[in-house]
Amino acid sequence: MPETLLSPRNLAFELYEVLDAQALTQRPRFAEHSRETFDAALATARTIAEKFFAPHNRKADENEPRYMDGRAELIAEVKPAVDAFLEAGFLNANRDFEVGGMQLPSLVSQACFAHFQAANAGTTAYPFLTMGAANLIESFGSPEQKRLYLQPMIEGRYFGTMALTEPHAGSSLADIRTRAEPAGDGSYRLKGNKIFISGGDHELSENIVHMVLAKLPDAPAGVKGISLFIVPKYLVNADGSRGPRNDVLLAGLFHKMGWRGTTSTALNFGDNGQCVGYLVGQPHQGLACMFQMMNEARIGVGMGAVMLGYAGYLYSLEYARQRPQGRLPDNKDPHSPAVPIIEHSDVKRMLLAQKAYVEGAFDLGLYAARLFDDTHTAGAETERKQAQELLDLLTPIVKSWPSAFCLKANELAIQVLGGHGYTREYPVEQYYRDNRLNPIHEGTEGIQSLDLLGRKLAQNNGAGLKQLIRLIATTAERASPHPALDPLRQPLEQLVNRLQSVTLALLGDLAQGKVAGALANSALYLKAFGHCVIGWRWLEQAVHAELGLLKGNPADRDFYLGKLQAARYFLTWEVPGCHNDLALLEARDDTCLTMQDGWF
Repeated sequence: MPETLLSPRNLAFELYEVLDAQALTQRPRFAEHSRETFDAALATARTIAEKFFAPHNRKADENEPRYMDGRAELIAEVKPAVDAFLEAGFLNANRDFEVGGMQLPSLVSQACFAHFQAANAGTTAYPFLTMGAANLIESFGSPEQKRLYLQPMIEGRYFGTMALTEPHAGSSLADIRTRAEPAGDGSYRLKGNKIFISGGDHELSENIVHMVLAKLPDAPAGVKGISLFIVPKYLVNADGSRGPRNDVLLAGLFHKMGWRGTTSTALNFGDNGQCVGYLVGQPHQGLACMFQMMNEARIGVGMGAVMLGYAGYLYSLEYARQRPQGRLPDNKDPHSPAVPIIEHSDVKRMLLAQKAYVEGAFDLGLYAARLFDDTHTAGAETERKQAQELLDLLTPIVKSWPSAFCLKANELAIQVLGGHGYTREYPVEQYYRDNRLNPIHEGTEGIQSLDLLGRKLAQNNGAGLKQLIRLIATTAERASPHPALDPLRQPLEQLVNRLQSVTLALLGDLAQGKVAGALANSALYLKAFGHCVIGWRWLEQAVHAELGLLKGNPADRDFYLGKLQAARYFLTWEVPGCHNDLALLEARDDTCLTMQDGWF
């Protein structure tokens, strides 16, 4: 059977050679763990993903949720899969032992979750949304809210969502119209409409806890007037028992190109004037609270994109090894046997590009998880602060780069299979359709580019950017004793130098108030910055591959040589192409900015 989730050897390389997961066991929080406990959790995740999630991935795609008598109806296989996830403890993988959690590092839990994301993106979304909503209540909720809502979510009895988007506003949260009126008893009455609410209705849990953005009567205009509310599907009594249905109506389901296993809902709040909600945190501070969940979700989206790309890559790789077709160009004998298509140079190119995209992005996603661990458990406050600054800077890249380039990997997987890839008899077309959502939700590519160039680079006086540049320089220095890595190191150093120059110039324009011009081509900047980051992560992998080869284990030789070839591809084929993007940024090209509506 082809290896269609992820490569165990590559996972071990990332965890134990590149990112040093074992070092985390020296920290007090993870002292009871070891490589053995990490590997046991990973093995359990893989088993559940293969047994419960992967088998109904296609069925869920072909039988999307149905709107039935005001509720969403899912195929029967979803609930046993979610229940297996809950029973194994993965909903609380990061929580304390004392509350029934596994107390795993985020690095290891993210690696566990990757198996579920590769196996079935649609079903995985339900517990993942719940984890994010629960973390939000834990951070900002009152003790009473934690008792009534967080605890049942930790137990897996209640699930959660985040309800941000409205029909007229899309990503422009400043323009939301949902209102919350004080009811005089500490609760509020909400009225409004939300769309594209993933997991907004189902029968997988006793209750659904919606985290809803709305505006109070005295709210100032814009994003500074947004508050956050808990709005349960069913009201909860003071003793914790479930009460009557809240005034939250499932208005309908969206029919999506892919990711069909997750309900995408339109919800009406307060059609009968009785939608009860509870303020979370301070009035008008809802967006700041919600950004915690959104940033977690953005990293999750990035990893989800990686795993869909990874699944397509591994499937097309196995197909290419088994599919005989044609002969090599220098073979003129028509009677000779056909060769597996993996022998053809252009198929190698497509597979190598996929490998470079998905394994580079996989490394970045796990690196972000490692940074998250450092923000909470690093020994010194300075280290925790630096980790947070770097994670803040990298979050737009962790979300956007895999969403763009692992989607390209899925496109290449279809191409490797040729006509078969375009049919539903093979899974690669579904991987593409599922992955096509990732450049859109949790902030489009355009939004991520504006966030990076307009906010994150200058944040904390550029502390995150300075740190990133130092880290890249350190990796390049560690690569320099390996002459074979010089052709890889040099293109990265050239890109970093030019990117620094362009960055300073654009930040200078922003400081002078030339905002529209500086941000006009932010998408080009996002791509070049992302390639720089992925190039760094590939050079880091290449250093570890060189060290691995020096150990002389014949069983690992092909693995390490494959790593070096993928690094070579990315740093010599992909990275140099960014200089054209940087030239347009240097010239402040205004082709897009000055285009007029009427000219289309």
